[in-house]
Amino acid sequence: MSQDESRQQAPRRPVDGNSDKKSPKFNIYWIWAIIFIILVGIRFISPFNADAKTINELEFYSMLEKGHVEKLVTVTNKNLVRVYIKKDALQSYSDKIDLKSVEASGGRAPQFEFKVFKSEEFDKQLKTFFTEHPTVTAVPNDPIQEGEWFGSILQFILPLVIIVFIWVLLMRKMSGGAGGGNGPGGIFNIGKSKATLFDKGTKVNITFADVAGLDEAKIEVMEIVDFLKNPKKYTALGGKIPKGALLVGPPGTGKTLLAKAMAGEAQVPFFSMSGSDFVELFVGVGASRVRDLFKQAREKAPCIIFIDEIDAIGRARGKNSMMSNDERESTLNQMLVEMDGFGGDSGIIVLAATNRPDVLDSALLRPGRFDRQISIDKPDVKGRESIFNVHLKNIKISEKVDVHKLAEQTPGFAGADIANICNEAALIAARKGKSSVEMSDFQDAVDRVIGGLEKKNKIISPEEKKIIAYHEAGHAICGWYLEHAYPLLKVTIVPRGVAALGYAQYTPKEQYLYDTDQLIDQICMTLGGRASEEIFFGKISTGAQNDLQQITRMAYSMVTIYGMNNKVGNVSFYDPSQESSFTKPYSEETSKLIDEEVRKLIDAAYERTKNLLTEKKEQVAKLAEELLDKEVLFQSDVEALIGKRPYGEKKIIDDEHHETGSISEGVPPFDSNVHPASKSE
Repeated sequence: MSQDESRQQAPRRPVDGNSDKKSPKFNIYWIWAIIFIILVGIRFISPFNADAKTINELEFYSMLEKGHVEKLVTVTNKNLVRVYIKKDALQSYSDKIDLKSVEASGGRAPQFEFKVFKSEEFDKQLKTFFTEHPTVTAVPNDPIQEGEWFGSILQFILPLVIIVFIWVLLMRKMSGGAGGGNGPGGIFNIGKSKATLFDKGTKVNITFADVAGLDEAKIEVMEIVDFLKNPKKYTALGGKIPKGALLVGPPGTGKTLLAKAMAGEAQVPFFSMSGSDFVELFVGVGASRVRDLFKQAREKAPCIIFIDEIDAIGRARGKNSMMSNDERESTLNQMLVEMDGFGGDSGIIVLAATNRPDVLDSALLRPGRFDRQISIDKPDVKGRESIFNVHLKNIKISEKVDVHKLAEQTPGFAGADIANICNEAALIAARKGKSSVEMSDFQDAVDRVIGGLEKKNKIISPEEKKIIAYHEAGHAICGWYLEHAYPLLKVTIVPRGVAALGYAQYTPKEQYLYDTDQLIDQICMTLGGRASEEIFFGKISTGAQNDLQQITRMAYSMVTIYGMNNKVGNVSFYDPSQESSFTKPYSEETSKLIDEEVRKLIDAAYERTKNLLTEKKEQVAKLAEELLDKEVLFQSDVEALIGKRPYGEKKIIDDEHHETGSISEGVPPFDSNVHPASKSE
């Protein structure tokens, strides 16, 4: 079967052993409905009142005087009198009754009826009438009670019907709805796997063409599919097919997207399930679902099992007895047994994704279970450009939009961030009534993602605005004249987000290793805002909160993680496996030494920053005043004010030997989750 044929549309179907059985055509609810209709019909369909005409008492006594009445029936509980006319007198009332209907009923139905105040009073009046009119022959009067038998039956049957109806409804709900007890969500099937099966006929719209910036990971994943399609190619030389692969990477980098594309491309059954789907209120359910999942996978082998966010059940066991979870650990134990239980030629590969590999149990990561770990990092400038091209396919963009420049201006952004930028740019352009999305719309979208929503209505006093301008100018000048600082891209004093009153955006260089000089220059640049406030106003403000957080984290990382301090020495106190521990891996004396060295490092950097800004005081003032006037300055504006940056930007040469600029991979490792923007709060 060709790849196109394998994508013919078919509905997604949950995995269940009874999913192929046809639902019964006759629903049990119809039986109860028919019974209820019959009971109600008995109550309202009666031969006694068929086509009976209503008269008054005067008309009745007139009929009685004429001798036309054959008999009477008094319904005592309804205070109703039914009148039966003699056959030979029916012709006299042809204008009031239908003689054909009377003949059809055979005289069993009354012809007339009337209401009385009380049936007992009517009996007395009737006796008085016959006494006063001795020439009128007395007619029989049969008192009856109508409907009482039905009321007794209804009092017994109705509660029973309600109870049975509720019971049937609950049983159907607990068994998963339609289809009897075969539903995967029912209480009697609570131990069944909730995995969704993508078979050969299932239509999945995502393919590898929709996955950009993950070339190496795609090759690894495509190789896994090839293992299952051509196993003899690998086993002929004595090799064994890997049993599992773990997709590892930060949030938003495309781990789940890659798995979806794998489901769209694979020619083998693909089971998809979230780690949280194993977790349930009842004890033992998780382990039962693991067993059921692998049982179904063996029946469909060769196949792939994908477990998203596996850290929900795969956390390390026994590290903290106070926070242990027996149900989760039993689920993990069953997972370990199942993954190591099938033979080498079973044809089942387990694919999992997580952004917290450090918390996973070591038994889960060992070879034989997850033989491979596929790293999915944040994309570089080339990867970001290809991701932009994918997300811009369905967006009407202007011919002047430079996708490569957008990729350069978004260092440290993951695929989800880029998708958000493209969507925000389209919304901004639509809000402005444009026919296409222009470069300025993308710039606004980047600003919104980095700094938050622009606060146009926020009222800032002239004094505060001046402090913010000099604060941001201090950042910009430090970044301009420090050799290892990131090149300035943009500086603004427009309030954004929750607390950001301004920010400076930089473009980090493409590098993975940082030396001491580079990190110290970054600290000095971050301290530039506070130093500028002290130089120009003689006092400091609370605007440097975010800056202080960054330089504190950076300084402690240099001393305690990277061994960049002579007194503390070449030691690293960072251990990811001990993150939940309440004890420090060093003594109180060492802790005091670390604090002292961190303070010395920050104080020295602050003095250096103050000296630099004092020397460049004229440039800071010029830049701040221009900011107060224009509110937003770009790199070209800064060059026009104070001249070009003395340190030229290093160009990066890609695989095709083309210069791509100096922008790329975000920020140092200890600050990898922060976008390259310095905020003044």
